[in-house]
Amino acid sequence: MINVVSPSRLHLTLIDLNAEIGRVDGGVGITLESPSLEISASEADTVEVVGSSLLAGRMLKAAKAVLPPGKGVKIHIIRDLPDHVGLGSGTQAALSAAAAVNEIYGLGKSVRELAIAVGRGGTSGIGVAAFEKGGFLVDGGHRFKEKGAFSPSAASRMPPGPVLFRGTFPDWNIVLAIPNTKGVHDAEEVDIFKKVCPIPLSEVQEISHVILMQMLPALVEEDIESFGRAINHFQTAGFKKREVELQPGIVLDVMKYMQDNGASGSGISSFGPVVYGIVGSPGEARNLQKEVQHMLDESLGGEVLLTKGRNRGAEIFGGSD
Repeated sequence: MINVVSPSRLHLTLIDLNAEIGRVDGGVGITLESPSLEISASEADTVEVVGSSLLAGRMLKAAKAVLPPGKGVKIHIIRDLPDHVGLGSGTQAALSAAAAVNEIYGLGKSVRELAIAVGRGGTSGIGVAAFEKGGFLVDGGHRFKEKGAFSPSAASRMPPGPVLFRGTFPDWNIVLAIPNTKGVHDAEEVDIFKKVCPIPLSEVQEISHVILMQMLPALVEEDIESFGRAINHFQTAGFKKREVELQPGIVLDVMKYMQDNGASGSGISSFGPVVYGIVGSPGEARNLQKEVQHMLDESLGGEVLLTKGRNRGAEIFGGSD
């Protein structure tokens, strides 16, 4: 029996959806301590996923992509992740299933090889790197002439972009609001990339400047105020601005409320609707959690969690039966 615990992640922003200087995509993200996905898996004659989850189909497909001919696996979903909310559940589900098969059958594949086999990381490499390494992550995207189009990971067969920077995320509190609604996904996501790209070069340059000269120094110096200002800036430019514009009013209200009430910075993860706030004080974080939970209870419903950054990747443990 093999157990895999894989982390969720925040996707703070895509970097370059202009591609004028030859590369596209790139991204910035934070691996989260919770919520997380947990599965157990064992050798079997058939391929089966047990447990009520919208992610079961992804796990089944991923397992089949890496299983040796004639072999099977039984996967039990112990703890689920919400899907299509901006926490990267699809990548974690696919990699968890693939990693379990890799371990059970001694295939010896790297996380990157598994990601390519199951078709994850084609736009953002953050989820794959979160599974492999954890921490705060910046990836460098893809050569545009090889990718050939502006498209989301689900519609891209590119390998994950190279990790340009992996740093330890400080011991800051993260307030995580998960409204009871879904973000853009699948065909709708593809359409948005087609509609809004290429992003003006000036906005790509603006975001790149903020990452290199504000966010990264703030991370290294553990300057939560500057880090938070960088997050707030992301919401106003580049592809993230377009993602923010798609959100329901209450999601935008929650983000603004966090920014005004104790969070150094607050933003939308990926296509949302998850809203996160970076908070220094545990007391302020608890107060913010309570107030935002009240906002969700009065509107869409949902859950507000307190979490932190996770500076390690997925955990894989157990042995063959």
